[in-house]
Amino acid sequence: MRVAVLSLIEAARADPGSLRGYLPIGGRSLLRHQIGLALSLGARRIVVVAEAISGELVALQHFAEAGGAQFHVVATARALVPLLAPEDDVIVLGDGLLAMPDTLREQIEVGAVILTLPVETALPLGFERIDINHAFAAAMRFPGRIAAGLADLPPEWNAQSALLRLAIQGRVALRSIPSAVLDDGRWSILRDEDEAHFAERRWLRLHTRFAGQEPATPGERLAIAVVNRFGPAMLHAGTRPALVGLAAGALGLLGGGAGWLGSFALGFALLGLAWLVERMASLLGQVESDSLLASGIARRSAAAFHLLIDAGLVTLAGWRSGLPDGSLIPPGASIFAPLLLVGGARLVALALPGQVWAHWLSDRMVIALFLVAASLFLPFDAAIGLAVIALFGACLLTLQFGTIPPETGPTAASAPNLQLTTRQ
Repeated sequence: MRVAVLSLIEAARADPGSLRGYLPIGGRSLLRHQIGLALSLGARRIVVVAEAISGELVALQHFAEAGGAQFHVVATARALVPLLAPEDDVIVLGDGLLAMPDTLREQIEVGAVILTLPVETALPLGFERIDINHAFAAAMRFPGRIAAGLADLPPEWNAQSALLRLAIQGRVALRSIPSAVLDDGRWSILRDEDEAHFAERRWLRLHTRFAGQEPATPGERLAIAVVNRFGPAMLHAGTRPALVGLAAGALGLLGGGAGWLGSFALGFALLGLAWLVERMASLLGQVESDSLLASGIARRSAAAFHLLIDAGLVTLAGWRSGLPDGSLIPPGASIFAPLLLVGGARLVALALPGQVWAHWLSDRMVIALFLVAASLFLPFDAAIGLAVIALFGACLLTLQFGTIPPETGPTAASAPNLQLTTRQ
């Protein structure tokens, strides 16, 4: 069985009455982050060393048990002995450790190991010294038989320090982790609220930076900037991604209502804003999911919401069209060009995944702003028609003369002899 041993002993430096494990990051306690890490690593028993049981510990127990793990709270290092069987695989996370899940998983899954950092770099940041050259990086993994030595130690010993000494005596290998993980915030020890506030903004920037692999569109960049600026306050206030998603839906309905009343430019703008707010909700949901704080439920309806935004843009553009009504004009002609524009934007983004300009066409805020400008300053139907011609013309020219990355090209998987296959 894999067992995780966590600690809730060390006091926050600036406030001796508070504990490091309760410092908030993204609206959740640091200990809650560590329990998420332990569950993601497959821990089936989680042991927290704490001097007293609090209401938050009880809530964390419910969360851990919902994740399929047994949850125990012990007060002394000796009390750990019956909970760590010799055949167990034990993972210890230090008091106050905040680590990116992927980074921790990469370092801890190599086998029995004590993770270390250079002393001169790590000691000023709050890490514990091991010897003249190494500091403990606040994470280690060892077989459960090593913990049997806790029974021979005085009860007042700090559990984490005792396990570290026993692991060293048991000749568990030392492994240095890159100092770069300290520099960019992927690995840190938090000792007070000031450090937690600073680390929280770096933590949020790291998660939004890794949220997408393609170059961000203007709307996505704006959503990332807003989440980085206001995300901590929103999360601390309990504003969950689902609530932000509801706000996006309300803005979409307002946009449709504005178009129905004849304020087409305002309607387009509100639909673009609804798409932007939904991107913020999805981004917050992705942050919570990636940092093991939530399941990411807020993002599951994103694709359907984008289809509704597209339908709203096409509908408002059809209402805005200046095509005359009459027997010579077929039914639905007013929405034909807008449908080609919005549908073509989706098609080009799929056909040319390696092109930055094609990826920009997935940005509904950009399309909404174009429709606002066309509605206010240009002959609307002519502008839509010219945009459709330009869109498909650019796509055809790129396919005919441009370069498609090999891994995304249409012949990458189908051509049996790539070296003999030419393109006319």
